[in-house]
Amino acid sequence: MEPLLIQDVLKILPHRFPFVLVDRVLSAEGGEVHALKNVTVNEPFFPGHFPQEPVMPGVLIVEALAQASMFCLHGELEPGTIGYLAGVEGARFKRKVIPGDQLHLYAKLDFLRRGLGKTTCRAEVDGQVAAEATILFAVGKG
Repeated sequence: MEPLLIQDVLKILPHRFPFVLVDRVLSAEGGEVHALKNVTVNEPFFPGHFPQEPVMPGVLIVEALAQASMFCLHGELEPGTIGYLAGVEGARFKRKVIPGDQLHLYAKLDFLRRGLGKTTCRAEVDGQVAAEATILFAVGKG
């Protein structure tokens, strides 16, 4: 598949600035996704999250993974369908994510049954794991 640029991402995700946390989807095939989040010093959370040493909050890394997870279903959902975060299991944070980092988001669909799904996810920076989590979500009409 061709990468999905931000214009395409915005057609699929209901999120908008400052809460859209996927900038590009590099691949989304066979229930697996590789997406990107470019982390810039202009992010609205940096002035208040350790201003002397800006660090992307772990909860926002998990949210970025959850948003990327929805692309595991790319092309399979009806327009207007939204994924709602239903749970997070086993979240682990292994390295800081700071301004200038490119956060690579990986998600693999484990299952989707009766509107409930689960993905195994990891976020990497420069080939190093920054975070891992299992995302549970519910699919419904927006």
